[in-house]
Amino acid sequence: MKEYVVKGMTCAACVRAVEKAASKAEGVSGPVVSLATEKLTFELSGGFDEEKLFNLVKKAGYELEEVRKERIVTLEIDGMTCAACVSAVEKAIAKLDGVSEVSLKLAAEMATVGYDPDRLRISSIKEAIEKAGYRASAFTNADSEQSRLKKEAAIRSYKQKFLVSIVFALPLLIIAMGHMIGLKLPSFIDPHMNPLNFALAQLFLTIPIIIAGKDFYLKGIPNLFRGHPNMDTLVGLGTGAAFIYGVFATVQIASGNHNYAGDLYFESAGVIIALISLGKYFENLSKGKTSEAIRKLMNLAPKKALVKREERFVEIPLEEVEAGDVLLVKAGMSIPVDGIVIDGTTSVDQSMLTGESIPVDITEGSKVTGGTMNINGAIEIKASRVGSDTVLSKIIKMVEEAQASKAPIARLADTVSGYFVPFVLVVALVAFVTWIALGYGFVFSMSMTIAVLVIACPCALGLATPTAIMVATGRGAGMGILFKNGEALETTHKVDAVIFDKTGTITRGKPELVDFKVLNGFAEEESIRLVASIASRSSHPLDRAILDSYDGDLLQVSDFQAVAGGGISATVNGGKVKLGNPGFIGTTGSEVDEFVRSLSELGKTPVVASYDGKVMAVLGIADVIKDSSARAIERLKRSGVETYMMTGDNERTARAIAAQVGVDNVIAEVMPQHKAGKVGQLKERGFTVAMVGDGINDSPALAAADVGIAIGSGTDIAIEAADVVLMKDDLNDVVNSINLSKATIRNIKQNLFWAFFYNTIGIPVAAGLFYVAFGLRLNPMIAGAAMAFSSVSVVTNALRLKKIKI
Repeated sequence: MKEYVVKGMTCAACVRAVEKAASKAEGVSGPVVSLATEKLTFELSGGFDEEKLFNLVKKAGYELEEVRKERIVTLEIDGMTCAACVSAVEKAIAKLDGVSEVSLKLAAEMATVGYDPDRLRISSIKEAIEKAGYRASAFTNADSEQSRLKKEAAIRSYKQKFLVSIVFALPLLIIAMGHMIGLKLPSFIDPHMNPLNFALAQLFLTIPIIIAGKDFYLKGIPNLFRGHPNMDTLVGLGTGAAFIYGVFATVQIASGNHNYAGDLYFESAGVIIALISLGKYFENLSKGKTSEAIRKLMNLAPKKALVKREERFVEIPLEEVEAGDVLLVKAGMSIPVDGIVIDGTTSVDQSMLTGESIPVDITEGSKVTGGTMNINGAIEIKASRVGSDTVLSKIIKMVEEAQASKAPIARLADTVSGYFVPFVLVVALVAFVTWIALGYGFVFSMSMTIAVLVIACPCALGLATPTAIMVATGRGAGMGILFKNGEALETTHKVDAVIFDKTGTITRGKPELVDFKVLNGFAEEESIRLVASIASRSSHPLDRAILDSYDGDLLQVSDFQAVAGGGISATVNGGKVKLGNPGFIGTTGSEVDEFVRSLSELGKTPVVASYDGKVMAVLGIADVIKDSSARAIERLKRSGVETYMMTGDNERTARAIAAQVGVDNVIAEVMPQHKAGKVGQLKERGFTVAMVGDGINDSPALAAADVGIAIGSGTDIAIEAADVVLMKDDLNDVVNSINLSKATIRNIKQNLFWAFFYNTIGIPVAAGLFYVAFGLRLNPMIAGAAMAFSSVSVVTNALRLKKIKI
C-alpha cells in the first residue's frame, strides 16, 4: 500500500480528478483519494513509476507529496535573549543527523523540531541545545498550551478591566445619581452650587473607564468603516456618544449654561463599560469550563516514564519514549504509552478513556493504552505507539476537532449575525431621527439611541451553538462517546433507523461453547476431557472455543488428522476420537438429529463427538450475544427507532440471533461489498440511517450511512470511516449518543430562542416603541446590564449539558 499527500484539493470534483489521473500511472491499482485527509492511497501492481504518477497528477492541477514519517515535537528553550541566541540554537539542532526542520520563536521561547525517530532521540536534541549554552525543558503541546494561555489571558484581561471600571464607576454613579435618592453631595461638587465641578468630577472618573474599555473604540468603531460592524462597534458607538455628549455638556456648563448639568450621561458610558466587562469576564470564565474534558484527557498521561536502559530502568520525560522501548509500569502508575505487555499480570482501570468502571485483567501479550491506570501489579510493556500516535492523543485530537467544527445549525446563527449589527445601527438611527422629529429633544433622543446600541447582543447568537457543541463533545468524551465533528453531533439526533452488524457488534465476535449434551452413557467429565484434548491440536476457531472452555488436564493425543470441511480425529487413551460436523462423524440417530436440529434453529453451530464409532456428545458453539445488546435495542425501539441486523449468515441463523435480542428487521446473506448498498436502499426509503459496526468489511457501510458508528474495539479502518466512535463494547452507548445529540440540539434551540427573543423584545423597548402609549423606556445602564448577561446566560445554559441525564 502506497500513500501520498495531495495538495490543492477543495471539493469532490478534485477527488475524482486526482483518482482519474493516478489510475493512468503504471503500477497503480485502485487509487482512492480522501478529501478529508487529503491523501491518495493505492495498491502496487507490477512496475511502479513514481515520477510518472507525480507528473500525471501535476498535469491535472494538483501536487503530490510523500507522507512524512518523522515526528514533530515542541520544546521550551530557556536562556534565549536575542536573535543571535535563536541562530545558535537553530545551528545546534540543525546539524544533528535525522533533523529535517527547525523553527524557533524568540517571543514564545519555543523550538519546533521535525526529526526521524529511527535516527535520533529527543534526549540527543536536548543535549545539543544544552551544549550550545541553553536549556530545553519539558515538552509542550504548542497548540493546546497557547490556546490555554490565550484563554487565561482573556479572563485576566476582562477581570482587570472590570476592576478598574468598577473602582471608578461606583463613585461616578454616586455623584451622578446620588442626589436623586436623597444622598447629599459635598458642596464643592453639588450640581446646584458648583455645576462645573459636578461635571468635571464625572469627566475625570469616566476617562480611566474609557481607557479600560479602549478596545470598544480602537477595534469596534474601525470595523464599521471596514464594512464588518460587530458587538464592539455597538458598545463603542453607544458609550462613545454618551461620553462625547458629556464632554459637550461640560463645555456648555463652563460657558455658563448650567441647564446641561441635569443630563451629562457620563455615568451611562462608565457603568455600561463596567457591566459589559463584568459580563465578558463571566462569559470567558464559563467558556473556560467547556474545555475541561480536553484538559482532563491531557492530564491522564504521566509526565515521565521508566524506560529500560542497559538492564536497568531509568526515569525519562514521556516525550523521549520511542516505539520499541521497554517500560516498567508499577502498581498505581498511569500507563505512559500504548504498548503490549511482555512480562507481568495486573488489572487496569480504563474508566478514564472508556467510562467503563470495571477493571480489565491484563496478562502477557495483552494490549494496553496510554492514560489508563495500572491498579495492582508491576508490568513491563513494549511501546508500540508514542506521541501523537497513541489512542489518547488521537482522542484528544478528535475532541479538539469536533469542538472547533461547525454544525449546520450554526449557519443560521452566522447568517443572522451577519445582518444583525447593521440592522441595529439602522434601528438606532431611525429611533434618533424619529424622537427628534417628534419634538422630544436631543438628550431624550440620544438616550433612546444609546439604549438601542448597547442592548443588542450578537454575542448571544454567536455563542449559542459553539458552546453547546464544545460542552456536548466533552461530555461525550467523558462517557466514551467520541463525535468527530459538529455535523455528526447534530445529524445523530435525527436517526430513525439503526443497522447493526452482527459479528463483533451485537455478538462478541468470538465463538464460545454454550451447550454440551452427553449421550450413550458416557460420563460428562471424561467426555469433555477427551474432546478438549483432541481440540488442543487444532487451530480451527470452533476447536479453540472448545479448548477455551476447559481448564483441566489434557490427555496424550496421537495420530492426529484434520479433514477440511469435516472435522478432526486422533487416538486418545487408546480409543479413536472424532470431532466435527454430523456428516463427518457418520453415526447418527433420532436423539442426535433432534438435538442438532434444535441447536441450528437457535443459531448455534452443532458439533458431534464420537469415541470408537459411538456418538459421545453433541456440542453447541455460538458467537455469544453481548450482555448490552438486548437492552440497547429495547431502548431504541421504545424511542421509535427502527432496528435492523445485517449479516452474511444464512437467513435461519440470522433470524434466530435477531429474535434473541429483539431486532425486528433482518438483512441476511449480505456479502461485505454489498453492505453499503443495503444502507443506501434504506436511505432511499426516507430514513436517517445510523450504521453500527466494527470490522474492515463494515467501513463502506459506515461511510455510506448518515451517521457511521464504530465500536472502539474495532479496526482502525472502521473507526476512520465512522462519524461517531464508541470506546466501550456497549451498545447502550448507541442510544446514549442519540440521546446526547437530542439534548444538545434541544439546548442549542433554547439558546437561539432566548437570543432571538431577547433581542426581539429588548430592541423595540429600547427604541421607545412603548413609550408614548405606556411610558415605558429603558435606561441605557439597564440595557447594558441586560446585554452583558445575555451572553452569560447562553453559556450557562450550555454548561447544563455537563450534568444533564442522558
